[in-house]
Amino acid sequence: MRPILSALKGFLRREDGTIALETMIMMPLIFWAYLSMYSIFDTYRMYNLNQTATYTIGDAISRETQAIDPDYLRGMQELFEYMTRGTGETAIRVTSIWFDADENRYYTDWSQVRGWISPLNSGDVRNWHHKLPVMPNNERVTLVETWLDFEPKFKTGLEQREIHNFAFTRPRYAPRTSWSDS
Repeated sequence: MRPILSALKGFLRREDGTIALETMIMMPLIFWAYLSMYSIFDTYRMYNLNQTATYTIGDAISRETQAIDPDYLRGMQELFEYMTRGTGETAIRVTSIWFDADENRYYTDWSQVRGWISPLNSGDVRNWHHKLPVMPNNERVTLVETWLDFEPKFKTGLEQREIHNFAFTRPRYAPRTSWSDS
């Protein structure tokens, strides 16, 4: 029994091979940390792309002097999908909103959607004082909202989520943005 205990004590005292053992223990942790950092960066990048695309669409719509139609809105959704390079489902909602100072509430002129969401009505926006800017009486803004289902590339703790952006712009060259079904 003594020779076995002596060999075991000698094995425990040896220090060669500790680097390889430490590497085997730490390498999965380092690899997971690298993938996590990549996933977090990619998520922030996707949020930025979505916000940029939403503001771009809002700016393009605000410059229209003619009524926009279903084909134009479908093109805006395709532009959003192209700009975000997302792989998930997308939705877009464009709403023309005006403010009545006498009643201190917001109203919708029209609201159109592409995707799974529903249009807004005047009851939905009536008390959006915390979401919309302070506006003079009968002033109009065009609200653009976008949604994208986003799933991180690596499962490191971030979950699938829906990225939602909300941007409003004042019509630039016309008193309001109008809608035409034809």
